[in-house]
Amino acid sequence: MPASILEEVDRLLGAALTRGKRTRLSCPSCGSAHVAQVLGDNGGISYVCTACGHSWS
Repeated sequence: MPASILEEVDRLLGAALTRGKRTRLSCPSCGSAHVAQVLGDNGGISYVCTACGHSWS
């Protein structure tokens, strides 16, 4: 039994991502999994970490 609701959510999301053959993104700067996908200035896809503000593409 999980120690918290957040652990259970992480476990369920991890299982769903594994079934969908997706991998979790993590910030290359701080390692956080709190990453948002955004439309870049040139129409490409970029990512931004909502934890530390680092952005990359």
